[in-house]
Amino acid sequence: MDILLNLPGLLIAIVFHELAHGFTAYILGDDTAKRAGRLTLNPVKHIDLMGFIFMLLFRFGWAKPVPINPAKFKKRKRDTFLVSVAGVVTNFIIAIISAFILEYAPIKSEIMFNIIFITLWYNLMLGVFNLLPFPPLDGSKIVASFLPRKWEYYFYKYERYFYIVLLILIATDLTDKIMSPIINFALYSIIKLIN
Repeated sequence: MDILLNLPGLLIAIVFHELAHGFTAYILGDDTAKRAGRLTLNPVKHIDLMGFIFMLLFRFGWAKPVPINPAKFKKRKRDTFLVSVAGVVTNFIIAIISAFILEYAPIKSEIMFNIIFITLWYNLMLGVFNLLPFPPLDGSKIVASFLPRKWEYYFYKYERYFYIVLLILIATDLTDKIMSPIINFALYSIIKLIN
């Protein structure tokens, strides 16, 4: 029952996050995601099975990364930033919509209330998590887009070591300690916004 309640919110968070990346890249001149069939709401196209199972069971997982070719952008750094931030912004927008529904819609079903609340939580969690500045998360690409070309080169050259740092943070639950106050602040901000 817990998995069934979690499923809709998780799918919404993942699918719209990845679709936002691909669609933004397409608008900015990169049709790589479109040619790969990723401009779709079909969850099968976006889900990595093992990553999805991990997210359902352990609240940590991954999706199939949307293929992006920055060489097709008119302004590489600016457009890389916009594509990277698109998924996070989409998650926050869905979280705000979910909170608005919870606050103002006449929801009589406890199951439906829980599904919408979980949708809110997953989108907040995924949005905040992806802002962490570690590859392969969106936050790393956001940071890289502001770096001078020389520093950006070294950032990508040694990014594999940042993967290790991220895994250590996850394994030691330090990501929870980092993210919890940010998620709480974001939730408080949303509540203030809709009231």
